[in-house]
Amino acid sequence: MREAFHAELDSISAQLVDMTRLAGSAMARATTALLDADLHLAEDVIAGDRNLDYAREHLDELSVDVLARQQPVATDLRTVVTALRMSADLERMGDLARHVAKVARLRFPASAVPPALRAHILEMGQVAQLVVAKAGSVIAARDLDAALALEHDDDAMDQLHRRLFTILRTTELPVETVVDLTLLGRYYERFADHAVSVARRVVYLVTGEYHSEAAVDHDADEEDSSIAMLRESGPRA
Repeated sequence: MREAFHAELDSISAQLVDMTRLAGSAMARATTALLDADLHLAEDVIAGDRNLDYAREHLDELSVDVLARQQPVATDLRTVVTALRMSADLERMGDLARHVAKVARLRFPASAVPPALRAHILEMGQVAQLVVAKAGSVIAARDLDAALALEHDDDAMDQLHRRLFTILRTTELPVETVVDLTLLGRYYERFADHAVSVARRVVYLVTGEYHSEAAVDHDADEEDSSIAMLRESGPRA
C-alpha cells in the first residue's frame, strides 16, 4: 500500500516536470513565431495551450484523490499541496506563451518586433526558456541550492524588462508597437516570475518554510509599471 502511495507521489512530481517542458517549448515556439512572423507556428502555440490546461486538470485531480484516500502528513502532505500550487503556476506560464503567440498572430504578416529590438526580445525568450528548464530540474531533484539560485537568473529577466522600458521611452516608435512591446515585456517577465514561484514552493516542500521573499507581489508592481509605460508613451509618429 505504501509503495503504491509513493508511486503516486513520484507520478505527481514527474507530471510537474513534464509541465515545465510543455511551458518551455510553448514559449520557445511563441518567440520564434513572434520574431519570424510565422502565423502557422503562432496558431500551433495557441491551440497547443490546451495540453497544459489538460495536464493541470489531470494533476489536480490526482492530487485531490491522493489527499482524500491517503491523508498524507508532513513532507508527503507538502508534496501534494505544493503540487496543486505549482500546477497553477505552470499552467499560467503556458497562458503567457499563448499571449506572445497572439501578438504574433495579431501583427501578421508583419513582425510585431522592429529589427532594432529583435535581439533584445530573443534574449528575453532565451532567459525564459532557461528559467523554466531550471525549474523543472529543481522539481525533479528537490535541489535547494538550485531553487534559491533561480532567483538570480530571474534578475537577468528583470534587467532586460527594465532596459526594454528605457528603450521604449527614448525611441520614436508607432503607438501600436509601443503597446505590443510593453505587453510582451510583461509576458516574458511574468513567465520568469512564475518559474521563481515554482522554485520557492520546492523550498517550502523540502524545508517546511517559505523563502523570505516569497510574499513579494510582482503582479501589482508590474501592472503599475506597465500602465505607467503606456501612459508615458503618448502619441508617437
